[in-house]
Formats: sequence, structure tokens, C-alpha cells
Amino acid sequence: MSSSPAPTSYLIGVDTGGTYTDAAIIEARGHRVVARAKAITTKGDLAIGVTEAITRAVAQLPQGLHAKDIQLVSVSTTLATNAVVEGHGSAVGVVLIGFDAQMVERTGIAKAFPGLPVEVIQGGHDHNGDAPVPLDLVALDAALERMAPKVDAFAVASTFAVRNAAHEHAARDAIVARTGKPVTLSTELSSNLDAPRRALTAALNARLIARVTMLIEAVNRSMRQLDIHCPLMIVKGDGTLALADSVATRPIETVLSGPAASLVGAQWLSGLQSFIMADMGGTTTDLGILLDGRPKVTEQGAEVGGWRTMVRAIDVRTVGLGGDSEIHLGANGKITVGPQRIAPVSLIGALYPEVVAMLEADLSDVDGGGSMHGRFVLLPFGARAGATSMELTAREREVLELVTERPQPLRRLAASLSGQRAIAALKRRGLLQVSGFTPSDAAHVLGLQDNWSAPAARLAAQLGCRLREMKFPTPERTEQYARDVWSETVRLSARTILDTAFGEHLREDKLIHAVCAGDGGLGLARITITPSIPVVAVGGPVRVYYGEVGRRLGCEVVFPEHCDVANAVGAATGVVAQTVTVRVDGDGSGVFVLHSTVGTKQFTDPAAAIEAATVLARQSARDAVIAMGAADPQVRVNIRKQLLPNAVSDTGLLEAVVVAEAVGRPNAAG
Repeated sequence: MSSSPAPTSYLIGVDTGGTYTDAAIIEARGHRVVARAKAITTKGDLAIGVTEAITRAVAQLPQGLHAKDIQLVSVSTTLATNAVVEGHGSAVGVVLIGFDAQMVERTGIAKAFPGLPVEVIQGGHDHNGDAPVPLDLVALDAALERMAPKVDAFAVASTFAVRNAAHEHAARDAIVARTGKPVTLSTELSSNLDAPRRALTAALNARLIARVTMLIEAVNRSMRQLDIHCPLMIVKGDGTLALADSVATRPIETVLSGPAASLVGAQWLSGLQSFIMADMGGTTTDLGILLDGRPKVTEQGAEVGGWRTMVRAIDVRTVGLGGDSEIHLGANGKITVGPQRIAPVSLIGALYPEVVAMLEADLSDVDGGGSMHGRFVLLPFGARAGATSMELTAREREVLELVTERPQPLRRLAASLSGQRAIAALKRRGLLQVSGFTPSDAAHVLGLQDNWSAPAARLAAQLGCRLREMKFPTPERTEQYARDVWSETVRLSARTILDTAFGEHLREDKLIHAVCAGDGGLGLARITITPSIPVVAVGGPVRVYYGEVGRRLGCEVVFPEHCDVANAVGAATGVVAQTVTVRVDGDGSGVFVLHSTVGTKQFTDPAAAIEAATVLARQSARDAVIAMGAADPQVRVNIRKQLLPNAVSDTGLLEAVVVAEAVGRPNAAG
């Protein structure tokens, strides 16, 4: 799953998370982390946080080593995943070739992206790779005239294009010639037959190109500024690497990049071959499984934001549970953790000391404010006031003009219901951030965490305690409130581990609740439910919660050295890989047809057809990984055959599926 490049290589792995951007420098020969650093993720300008993290890591290099000695930079990112989940992305025009009305509806594009322009034109192929009707270039030209002024990129999908992609390629040539805008072909992302799902995957990909390009440009700027001259690679959703330039046109492949890098890093750091990975960050917890050194991969495609793509990815569960999850108080003081992320009060208290005085003012205000006490509004880190071209309502623009880089009390900007709605809408669009009490703040109160402002955390806990109990918060009650928040975070974390071990989400019952809540029993019965393999805990906050998770579940929890930068380590230590599938179909008449995205070819000899398919698959996989930045890839070929009933030789071949997987180490010599 992972490998190390040349013995003398020094590699930088970078991970852009919701709260922190991490950087780790790996020395391949000694299989060790030689430097690591963190910086606040600056969503307003990613280059700021990336440059700061890399700069801090480079400053820790052993004597005699400099930035110019770095031979590879590799990045894992949650940008694509978050953009799909949040519905963000560029305006895209979709061209569907040979689709009927039912197929268009099955794509789900209209439901996923209301108002997205979709044009259907004649063309496409049948299951044999033949074209019943020619591609209607006149209709395509008319469609482009309608769509081009309104979109930034195009997605193209054609029927049975995996049997013959000629019409997709011709459409791309016409679109580029007329508009000059980027085009995603469905066959570039999947070799599966399901044309509607290929179309949706292509549309998602086209929407993400600008977003991932922005990250690549940010890292390139940082590298130039730091005098680092080497290849830049991106982690894909299956945990493998590809050159940034090749990923720029296929950003959908970076969906679940962050969790994939975590699993690679967790294995590299722990040395274990079988474990449940729990990667807890500020926003989410990602869970995956490694068995006998191989990750569990979902071949049917990653599911993100409720949409099933056709992108091969590591099988992970992502839950909205992190150190920076928002704390809600419900009826009878019930505590709910997440799923939304907010900026911890202790963090902004450390960055802006005036926050402590604002919290003290909230605590002295006994007349009003209630749930708005201890909550603040500010611009995303690295953002500038007024720097948006999004369409906003008059009220939203009015509120946004009041938001600054420094925090202001929420109750001041959201005094009215319309103000509260505007702030909620602006937060969803990522134009501002809200700060409030989180599990990270509770950990500061309890002395389990000390990297930010403990006084700010304690004051915010007092406000939460007062709201929960409707009485003056004594030190004892304040600490109990913080402990309840921490304990609920542990309970939810334990529950996610059990769900992963079970392989499904079981309904909450008394037995499972008793185990995860740490009660240890029910009535006179002692209850234990324990995963059969260790848990490897990685991510910034895990040491705060997962020691107790292990105690409650009675399982081994491993905290590898450098576990808090496992994503960055995984980004630096992955391999480049690509799988290519070529099919041969026989119809019983002695004709055997080779199908691939480059076209079809007929044979009368089944052995010759299979050999040609093997050569094509092997060469295509090898060429692909070299194009993605690998050196000297190794190729493994698997052939699966299906014969006609009673057939005893390949002359009765019904189908042969040739799968070639090429794996290579990143070419760090450039």
C-alpha cells in the first residue's frame, strides 16, 4: 500500500484540514519523521497557512539540510469532499450524447444541481461499440452557443463510451475549439458501463476543477517562495498519488483524499498490518479499516454528500465529530456535539486577547443574550473584508460589511431574526465563521489540552453552565459541565468505533449505550463489546479522548509517534497506482471484439484477442502511472474469463475481463 522512494529522498507531506494545515518532512532511508509543524488553515488564502506550515517544518531540518534538498512535495486535501458536501463549485455545462429522457433523469444532475444547463444531442454507441447514428455536431454547436456564456467548464458523457469513446473525444475537440474552456469526459474517470452515473461523476469533476486548481496554485506559490524545486503530487481518494498537474483536470479523484492519506500514514507510523483507523480532526472523524496490509476499498465508487460517484476510493465513514464541533444544549440540559464545526473560543481567545474581556462582559450581563452569550463572529482566517463576488441579498451584504478579521459578539450583529438568518446563510457559504464552546474548550477547562487560551475556555464554560442550569455557575458545576461535554464526545467516538467494527450502524440500544457511556454494566450484568483488532488513533485531538475510548471498549488503542500529523505523513509516503480494464466479448459465432476507451477491434482468434487486450491494458496502466509521476512502475495483470455453457476452450469465450494494475514509486529525482 505504501512504499518509500529512493534512499536519499527527503519528502514533504502537507495536509490542509479544517482547523490546521500540517507539514511533515520524511527521510526515506531511516523511515522516520525528521520535522513536523502545524499552522492555522487560512481558508481565505490557503497559501498563507501552507507556507507557514512548510516554513516551520523546514526550519527544523537537521543541520546541513535546506529547503532545496527536498525532492518531493505531496498534499492531501479535504477541498473536493467539502465542496461536494456543501454544494459548492463552478458553473458547468453538461453535454449528454445519445441519452433518452429516462437516462437523463437517472443521472440525478437536475436534482443535485438545480438550474445546471444540460443539453442532449444525437450520437453515442451501442454495446458492440458501433455508432447507430453519427454525432450531431451541428446540434452540439448550437448547444454550445446557448451554454458557453453561462458556464466555466463542461462535462461530456456518451452512451456506451467505455466500449467506444470516439464521440466523447470528438465533442471535446469541438468544445475546446469553440470555447477554450476545460472539458471532463466521463471515460476519463470510469470504465464502468453505467452512463448516467458516469455523467454525474463527470459533472461533479468539472465543478471542482477551479477549487483544486486554487489549492495547487497556493502550494506552488509556497514552494517558489521557499526555494523548493521538485515535483508536486496530490493524494487521491484511494490513497495513491498523482502529479498535481494531472489531478488538476481530475479533481473528483481527490474526494476522500484526507482519510486516504490518514490510513496510509497510520500504517507507516504504527507498523501494524490490521487495525481500525480513527482520524479525529477539528471538523470530522474519519474511520477506515486495514486488514493484512490492504485497505478496504469501495469498488462501486465513493459516496459523498449523498451522491454515489464512480471514483475508486478507500472505504471510509466520515462523521461530523471533532475537537471543534459545535455544542448545543437541548431540553433538560441535554448536550449535543456537532455535526457542524465552529472556531473554539480558546483558539480565538489566544489569537485575539480582547475576547477574554468580551466573555467577562457576557458573564456580567444577566438580563439578556442567553444562547448568544459566549459566541462571536469573524471572517475566515486569511480572508479580507469585502473580498467576495457571490450574489448576496441586501441584508446578507449589509451584515457581511460589519464582519471583520477580529471577533465581534454574535448578539451585536444578530440582534434581529433577519440578522441571524443572514449570518447562518453567510456561514454556510464560508464567508464568515462563528466561534463558540467546543470539546476543545472543555478539554482546556479540564487541563487535558493547553495549546490555546484556558481563561477564555473557562469563561465560555461558565456561560454554558449558566445557560444549562439557569443558576450561577460555581467552579464545581462549571467543571462538571466541561466534563459532561468531554464525556459525550468520548461516547460518540466509542460508538463510531463499534459501528466500524460491526460493519454497519446498529440502532442505539441499552447495551451499546451502556458500553459507550462507560457504565460498564446494566443492572447486575457486566457488558463488554470489544473490537477484535487494535484501534490506531491519529489526528490532533485523539490523545484527549481515545485513551478513555479504549478503556470503555476494552480494546487496544495505539497512538503512534507523530500521530497528530498522520495525514501529512501519509501524503509523503504513498505510491502512484492506476488500474486499467479492457474487455473482450464473444458472441458464439467465432468473432471476438476487444473494447476499450480508445476504440474497438475484431478478432477471429480468442487467444490473439486476449493477448492484444493484455498488451493494451498493461501499456495503458504503465503509461498512466508514468504520466502521474511514477518511475519504473511494476504492472500486475489479472484475467477473468467466462465461457459459453459446455465450452472446453477459449473458442467458447463469452467474455474476458483483463485488469492491469501498475504501481510505482514517485519520481523524486526531478
